[in-house]
Amino acid sequence: MALKFVERINAHDVKGLVVLMTRDHSFVDSIGNRFPRPAIEEGWKSYFDMVPDYWVRVERSFSAGKSAILVGAAGGTYVPQGGKRQAENRWKTPAVWTARTRGGKVAEWRIYANNEPIKERAKKARSATGAHARSLRPAG
Repeated sequence: MALKFVERINAHDVKGLVVLMTRDHSFVDSIGNRFPRPAIEEGWKSYFDMVPDYWVRVERSFSAGKSAILVGAAGGTYVPQGGKRQAENRWKTPAVWTARTRGGKVAEWRIYANNEPIKERAKKARSATGAHARSLRPAG
């Protein structure tokens, strides 16, 4: 199930992600903030707008029962609100995701990653364009 969730993330398919979520699904970001449904649905839409080429690469995955661990990297290009995609705003970071499943759906999606690469790009892009800060969640 976790790899199907990654497929939907890479397709930027929010509706597909929602289909794979339990009703009480929660997303936990890399600093421990928890976001429940339906807020996380809007969060994915906003994140894909902010990082229109966001991707997740899974290099290894492990599962046991209703839990999975995925190891790999995530990246994309930060685009400031009203801005254009620029190569200098591209980022990549190692990441680990955990998924808890229930009833064939993802009940919890959690990421462990260093958010500094995207935060740096966002800060530089905002400085250059005078744009306002955008939320960096989810980093999925």
